[in-house]
Amino acid sequence: MTSRPTFPSPGRSLRAASLLLGLLLGLVAPAAAQQGASPGTDDTDAPSLFPEVSAGLRALQQEGWLIHGQATFVLQGHPRFRSPYQGPGSLKPEASAANTLSTDLILGRRLWHGAEAVVDVSVTRGFGLSNSTGVAAFPNNEAFRLGSTEPTIFVPRAFFRQTIGLSADTVPGEDDALRFDGPLARERITITVGKMSVWDIFDRNSYSHDARTQFLNWALVGSGAVDYAADARGWTIGAAVEWEDGTWGLRAGAFQVSRRVNGLFLDPSITRAWQVLGEVDHFTRLGGRPGAVRVIAGLSRTRQSSWGELLDPVSPVDFELNPRGYRTKAMLALNLEQEIADELGAFARLSWNDGRTQNWMFTEMDRAVSGGLSLKGGRWGRKEDTVGLGANIGWASAGRRQYLSSGGIGFITGDGALRGGPEYAIEAYYDAAVAPGVNLGFDVQQVFNPAYNRDRGPVTLFALRARVAF
Repeated sequence: MTSRPTFPSPGRSLRAASLLLGLLLGLVAPAAAQQGASPGTDDTDAPSLFPEVSAGLRALQQEGWLIHGQATFVLQGHPRFRSPYQGPGSLKPEASAANTLSTDLILGRRLWHGAEAVVDVSVTRGFGLSNSTGVAAFPNNEAFRLGSTEPTIFVPRAFFRQTIGLSADTVPGEDDALRFDGPLARERITITVGKMSVWDIFDRNSYSHDARTQFLNWALVGSGAVDYAADARGWTIGAAVEWEDGTWGLRAGAFQVSRRVNGLFLDPSITRAWQVLGEVDHFTRLGGRPGAVRVIAGLSRTRQSSWGELLDPVSPVDFELNPRGYRTKAMLALNLEQEIADELGAFARLSWNDGRTQNWMFTEMDRAVSGGLSLKGGRWGRKEDTVGLGANIGWASAGRRQYLSSGGIGFITGDGALRGGPEYAIEAYYDAAVAPGVNLGFDVQQVFNPAYNRDRGPVTLFALRARVAF
């Protein structure tokens, strides 16, 4: 578990917000930008603040080079809330604010027909509230467990991808900064190998999967009870194979897991420590409107401890125990999306894990149900704006409740005591496209029983989000 640094004061965070917001807006000047488009559309002809530069970037794609970039700044805070006690894993009850900045420069090169290499160089800075602890459905997916006061550079993605077309007919290319523009074969196989996010391939959803333009909450970006493979920054190394034909899709992948709970380094023992994921997709049309049903199954094998080991005896350091043996965790998720009217879509996720062992990488949630609505702004003359409303209910397994009530501290939760109950998180946001490639958003969340504890909260969280992209 990473050390917990001193957090900046709300005043300092607000001053940093003003400076970084100016920096974000200034980044638009040298860069081409394009309007955000709906998933699955080709937006190469979208308007730009700098058409000449945009034309140059499109010309580079014709020559086999991909260049995209983005910067996202989030300022989030909460007022004081009820808290008769707190522990090392608690959301601090005092009024607090924190900010995060993430930037990416994505470079890609076509190698031969259907083959491409992609590298993402990222610079990040900042912290989540209380160092991203205290709420299982943590309210900012842009927050890093390894926060820093100074900019930190690393490479979150470096992968090879081969797309093999199996049909002569094509469909519009995906609106994806990690892909070259242009149509794709309707039926195709895609092979990806290298460093990536599991979410680049699995658990995708048109209305709730991107914290930079949609919901911020972890449990609305992905299935909360699936312990997705990742290091402490959210990345892993692995391979995935996908097949789809426009009606059905099959995806399978194998990935490295963290060597230690919430750890930065991946376990090198890939024959003993691993995660395998499988997904079946069915793309539907209900009343002529598009939708999708996704079923995800996973199995992780890590150095995770059983609850019996952690409870005998209970000590905060026990959660980092690395037993010699490896244990498995089974996981399931159902992911739904459906357009229900012009510009209005609905989504839902149900997820589960077997609850016999500690969670290792994503968050501490053993059952979860989430859902919500997403509405584009055409009805009020702002067709590129989006307003969303979503909610998640998370449950802890019996073993986790016993561990927390006995004073145990996890890597996300741990108040030193517990009066157990489900954790409820409600989120609403408005994301405004203020210029091509420039978005500003306002987000509010309400969390009841944070970290499954009815003695604490509720807590209201407010956030401002600024993003530029080209």
